[in-house]
Amino acid sequence: MSDWQKTTVGKVATGFLSGGTPTTSRADFWKGEIPWITSKWLSDKLELTTGEKFVSEEAVKKSATKIVPKDSIIFATRVGVGKVGINRIDLAINQDLAGVLIDNENYDIKFLAYQLGIDSIQQYVAMNKRGATIKGITRDCLEEIRLNIPSLPEQKKIVHILSMVQRAIEAQERIIQSTTELKKALMHKLFTEGLHNEPQKHTEIGPIPESWETSYLGEVAEIRYGLGQPPQQAADGVPMIRATNIKRGRISEHGLIRIKRNAIPESRNPYLRAGDVVVVRSGAYTGDVAMITEEWAGSVAGYDLIVSPGNSVNSAFCAYALLSAPVQQHFKGQSNRAAQAHLNRQQLQTTHIPLPSRNEQDRVAEVLDAAQMKIDYAEQRRAALQDLFRTLLHELMTAKTGVHELELEKEEVA
Repeated sequence: MSDWQKTTVGKVATGFLSGGTPTTSRADFWKGEIPWITSKWLSDKLELTTGEKFVSEEAVKKSATKIVPKDSIIFATRVGVGKVGINRIDLAINQDLAGVLIDNENYDIKFLAYQLGIDSIQQYVAMNKRGATIKGITRDCLEEIRLNIPSLPEQKKIVHILSMVQRAIEAQERIIQSTTELKKALMHKLFTEGLHNEPQKHTEIGPIPESWETSYLGEVAEIRYGLGQPPQQAADGVPMIRATNIKRGRISEHGLIRIKRNAIPESRNPYLRAGDVVVVRSGAYTGDVAMITEEWAGSVAGYDLIVSPGNSVNSAFCAYALLSAPVQQHFKGQSNRAAQAHLNRQQLQTTHIPLPSRNEQDRVAEVLDAAQMKIDYAEQRRAALQDLFRTLLHELMTAKTGVHELELEKEEVA
């Protein structure tokens, strides 16, 4: 890094612009064509190509908001402090943001934006937040952020490498989004037309394929309560699955806790077996569902309800049926009867589920599992690429690894 220039944001910038929010009492202020954003609009996607809302020229004239010219850096100085974006269009900003104008002939703006996202700068910003209610950083603090900048050709090479990985991440996100939408469409089609585009018949849970029947869940599955309040935790204890671990029909290890096996009351049976289905029974995630795979067998359920399908029901099909729109709507109607969203065992036992032949259940589950596996794989790829990006960002921005040492082929990050 000896040949890199040590400087600051204040020295690199050619100017700064603050922002504001036009009054909402003037409806005409919010019917214009000028894109306007808050810090909420800044995300993992670095480049901004549209606005969060749109304001009029009159709104800009009669409020504190400013229009930041395109190809500038947008930096969050209050809410979401430290978020960074590059506006590829002229846009107005609110009071939580600052526009940093850059001489694009001497600096690669994406290099500067990437560098502002490294851990050391983000930690510096976090340490300098001030304020009684909304904590933020001052203009002086923003200007004093230290930067290390190589020659312009090297800046561009670093940006090329990081952008290549970023594009690969975005490609996986598109796969996740499109496959999630496909799976949703498949679920609707399969649970209303079956595998053979059947005519429909109306039932307690809406239209289902003509050859299918419905059944109370309690007639085809054993339903029991989970453990309830977590007993004493232990690092080497039994994994306990709670509502926060249930994500879109799958179990997430994020935030997983473990509890002492000998602290579980013998009178309860909260242990999960492969093929069990867990249903969240209270709180913000009421009605969410996940099936227990073999790897989670032997764990316990928290406050949630445990559904153990009998031999006539495919467990994966049962989970998908409980996630289908009509059943989810039923759960919502049942849980909203109380002050706090809540489902009990009796309500779950009397929930109707669609029930085709076991053979068709197996085939429906296979189709939906295939779509879910594609989503899971893309999410794993995205996570791996995000780890790669963070590593490269640190290594390249601190010159621990030089661009000449890296020869990333497109296949490596696809």
